[in-house]
Amino acid sequence: MLAVKNLRKDFTMFICEGKKIPSFGNVSFEVGASSLLAITGPSGAGKSSLLKCVYRTYLPTEGEILYLDRNGGTVNLAEADDWVILSLRRNEIGYVSQFFHAMPRVSALDTLIEPLITRGGDAAEAMDRASEMLSSVGIGKALWDMYPSTFSGGEKQRLNILRAVITKPRLLLLDEPTASLDRGYKERIMNMILALKEDGTAMLGVFHDRDALTCLSDARYEMTLGEYCEIDRELFL
Repeated sequence: MLAVKNLRKDFTMFICEGKKIPSFGNVSFEVGASSLLAITGPSGAGKSSLLKCVYRTYLPTEGEILYLDRNGGTVNLAEADDWVILSLRRNEIGYVSQFFHAMPRVSALDTLIEPLITRGGDAAEAMDRASEMLSSVGIGKALWDMYPSTFSGGEKQRLNILRAVITKPRLLLLDEPTASLDRGYKERIMNMILALKEDGTAMLGVFHDRDALTCLSDARYEMTLGEYCEIDRELFL
């Protein structure tokens, strides 16, 4: 579903006379349906920048990001027009960032209902689905009409994940999804991600959490080595 070929990202520092700062280079891998590829490597290796290139928050310096859309067409996310990217984000690609940026004066419930309505969903069904998911991750009814900007870090991250998965995307990008969660909520979120994977979602994720890495991943790509390999679970026991 996703093929990354010879991808590189450099940053241009215009405040430093156009100095080029390399982030990563020569990255190539593939991700199939119902599988999760973990991106591993030390801090500063470019893992989050890679995800942002796939989501097209960043434009890569060179290389291809080939995505097989729901109609069977191939889209190069590195070059596609902005309107194509926005349509794919709205309908097919989900992204869980490290930090949740809440929309001002939008309640937690409306934060989840909006993407369902945008896809043409029924308002009552969207309400029921959003309510069910909020309850499933321990966000009590008293908070549903509150603004997420007032939430704790863990509550924000749970809402962040729910917004990305509620539409059941075909491709899901995960940047440290369980980092700020305690064990109980982490297990609930991991089960939710596993269920999506079983339903056919292709996933690309950055993990430092060893539990999440071993539980969720089918293979990994080591950024510093440029190496693709199967997960050796015995290394994490």
